[in-house]
Amino acid sequence: MLRAVIAGASGMVGTQLVKELLEKGTYDEVHLITRRRTLFHRHPSITEHIVHFDELEKVRHVFKKGDHVFVVLGTTMKQAGSQSGFVRVDYSFPLKLAELAKEEGAAQFLTVTAMGSDRNSRFFYNRVKGRLEDELIGLGLPALHIFRPSLLMGERHDTRPGEKAAEIVARPLAKWMTGKMEKYRPVEGAEVAKVMHHIAQLDKTGFHLYESDHIVQIGEAIKKNH
Repeated sequence: MLRAVIAGASGMVGTQLVKELLEKGTYDEVHLITRRRTLFHRHPSITEHIVHFDELEKVRHVFKKGDHVFVVLGTTMKQAGSQSGFVRVDYSFPLKLAELAKEEGAAQFLTVTAMGSDRNSRFFYNRVKGRLEDELIGLGLPALHIFRPSLLMGERHDTRPGEKAAEIVARPLAKWMTGKMEKYRPVEGAEVAKVMHHIAQLDKTGFHLYESDHIVQIGEAIKKNH
C-alpha cells in the first residue's frame, strides 16, 4: 500500500499537489496534516489530521514506513506577525515533520524552500530557508528532495497582496526571461506540484536539489511524455 502524507494542503502548491495525486491515483491513501479543514475533507481517499502545528508530536502515528512525505508549508512576514512567527512556520514545523518522517521510516521526503535560500544571506527570509535546508540535509533522510522555485504564480486561498502584485508584473515578462535570467522566471504552483509528484515516483535515494529553471525543465519533459 502506497501512502502520501502532505503538510500544507491549504496553500497554493499544496492544493495543487493534492489535486494532482487524486487525479493520477498514485496513492492508496493520502493523509493531510493540517490546522483546519481543507477543500478535500469529503474525498474518500483523503484522511485529515487536524492539529495545531505546535503539537506535531500528536500526529506521529500518521507516519508509516515507506511513506512519501510532502511538506509545502509557508507563510509571509505579514501573516506570521513577527520574525519568530515566521521561523516557527517556515523552519521549526517543517524540520519537526522531517524528524518524525525519518523516525517512522518514511521513504521519500519532499519540500519547497525558495530560490536564493542561504543561511548566510543578508535577507532574513532566505536565511531561514537556507537554515532549514542545512538542517534537513543534516538529518540524513533516506531520500530528500528540495525544490527552490522562483516567484510562484496561481490561485491562492489566502490573501498575499504583495505576491499577487509581483505576479501581475512578472507574468507578462516571463517569456523574455531566457539564458541567465531563466532561473528567475516565475513558475506556476501547479507545475511545481506536478514535478514533486513525478520525482516522488522515481524512488531516488540521497539528496537532490531542484532550482527553479530545473523544475520548469522537468515539467516540460513530463508534458512531452504524456
